[in-house]
Amino acid sequence: MKMKLHFNREIEKLKKLILTLAAEVETNLRLAVESVMTGDADLALKVIEADRKIDHAEVDVEEECLKILALHQPVANDLRYVVAILKINHDLERIGDLAVNIAEYAHRLAAVLQPEINLNIPLIAEKARHMVSRSIDALINLNAELARITWLSDDEVDDLVRTGRSLVESEIGRQPEHTQALIALIEVIQNLERIADHSTNISKDVIYLCNGEIVRHRSREFRQPLT
Repeated sequence: MKMKLHFNREIEKLKKLILTLAAEVETNLRLAVESVMTGDADLALKVIEADRKIDHAEVDVEEECLKILALHQPVANDLRYVVAILKINHDLERIGDLAVNIAEYAHRLAAVLQPEINLNIPLIAEKARHMVSRSIDALINLNAELARITWLSDDEVDDLVRTGRSLVESEIGRQPEHTQALIALIEVIQNLERIADHSTNISKDVIYLCNGEIVRHRSREFRQPLT
């Protein structure tokens, strides 16, 4: 009984750690996109600096997971939960790294003349950020259907990025004097696309956590609502 009580306390601690990490990642992503849209080089540098805190938080989550596995040797649903958190932890840290990438490109963009081009960056960023937020909500509420919907919304981000990439490629020929800025902008939207991909990974892990199903290679089956 005491061991179970101790285990439950450790799981609650783990939940708090992963949610704290998620909140920090979401904040840094929002600020990274803001630094691109406003041309705020100082804000971009703050995003880059804040990544240290995210890295430390990621290590804290991993250490807590490993401690639980070593001390309690969980099985069945409990084991599934800890394994899923380990994987989600990695994806959140990668989203944090991608936010840093975006901030680094924002810092470069602030120093050069901006081209006249509409890549729908605010829309792509909104959809990617929404995917991150909903994947975490799905984790908090153990909602497999929300995770499925989030996963499928990745197609919208892919379509927007594909269109943006084609537009940039054509504009480089028309605006060769802006080549450096255009390349930076395409890197921004491609990093947003990767963020959406990591949100998809989180969503798939939530489905695994809820249903015990590994769904990485079964996207067609999950086009329909879960029952």
